[in-house]
Amino acid sequence: MAFAREILRSFIERIENLEAQKKDVGEDIKEVYSEAKGSGFDSKILRAVIKLRKMPPDERQEQDALVEMYLEALGETTSMTA
Repeated sequence: MAFAREILRSFIERIENLEAQKKDVGEDIKEVYSEAKGSGFDSKILRAVIKLRKMPPDERQEQDALVEMYLEALGETTSMTA
């Protein structure tokens, strides 16, 4: 029984350490967004760009096509020249 207790304690401590690291990384990310904002960048747009870059290319193309189709259906245009 003592062996199982030590294994359980080890798992719990590892998880706690990883949770602390996750919190630290989250705070670091917030600092970078703050720096970017201080340099004149829009943090909301940065988050959107990061989300798009994480997407597989085919999924991103499908999403772009759907957004364009919806805007066209509403009589709006996505073209920079219009």
